[in-house]
Amino acid sequence: MTAPARRPRRRVLLSTVSSDSHTWNLVFLQLLLEESGNEVINLGSCVPDDVILDAVRAERFDAVVISSVNGHGFLDGRRVIKKLRSIPEGDGLPVMIGGKLGILGDGNDRYSDELVAAGFDAVFSDSTSPEALTDYLRGLPGARLHELVGGRVT
Repeated sequence: MTAPARRPRRRVLLSTVSSDSHTWNLVFLQLLLEESGNEVINLGSCVPDDVILDAVRAERFDAVVISSVNGHGFLDGRRVIKKLRSIPEGDGLPVMIGGKLGILGDGNDRYSDELVAAGFDAVFSDSTSPEALTDYLRGLPGARLHELVGGRVT
């Protein structure tokens, strides 16, 4: 009997910004991403920038998703993406941010262009449907077949 073929899955790092303590939205996003065929590493809430950087350095991810619901996604997101883009492992890595990016309500959409200019590949406001994220990820090139080699995911 042969083993079933393993299909490539995207390996996605999921996190909040350091000032954001929400957990339920992260659980929802993790389940949504997993149901869409992704492998998700969820760092949890209130994640310091350096923890995100260390995770990107230590593992090969196909994408990074940053979520915010406290209204500081714009401020914290600009700082995080600048740091991510400054390390070799973050160069070319698809990184997206979404949620409540500011405290302007419907006016939060105004932050999208600046966040893309800062280095994010995609920005999803809190009024965007969850499917927009999964569709975006599905459209990215290069889902890899990740294997465990010597205790490390490759």
